[in-house]
Amino acid sequence: MEFKFTEENLARINEVRKKYPTSLAAVMPVVYIAQDQNGFISSEVMTEIASVLGIDKVNVLSVVTFYTMYHTKQMGKYHVQVCTNVSCMLRGAYDIWDQVKNKLGIQNMEVSSDGTFSLEEVECMGACGYAPMIAVNEDYYENLTKEKVEEILDSLK
Repeated sequence: MEFKFTEENLARINEVRKKYPTSLAAVMPVVYIAQDQNGFISSEVMTEIASVLGIDKVNVLSVVTFYTMYHTKQMGKYHVQVCTNVSCMLRGAYDIWDQVKNKLGIQNMEVSSDGTFSLEEVECMGACGYAPMIAVNEDYYENLTKEKVEEILDSLK
């Protein structure tokens, strides 16, 4: 399936490129624009990003596969990330992880059959002082209890 940026997103990319000294330095925000348009980053999307920026596709691939915020397959409408790194783990993250898995009926990197939810266990979301935490799409939820997690998930249906 061929991927091309919309004219609106090409304009956004041109604005982003003005902020960076090289096209390579702009790769992260451009990948994010592509994911916003397509929902995930496929090989075709990486080829188009590389073409638009005039860089090697391997540079795009290295960014996409390193950072957890980029997805190489379609995720759910609500992508739930549960941090299980040390600070969160010490404050009950695995109880929350099990709760979310059971509530959603999916495992790590799976998408619910209706496409509403996807789930990912992540190593660190940079909110160690507010552990435990989860993220739903771009929203962080911190200092969680199992009751708070239940409320958050119920509010998304």
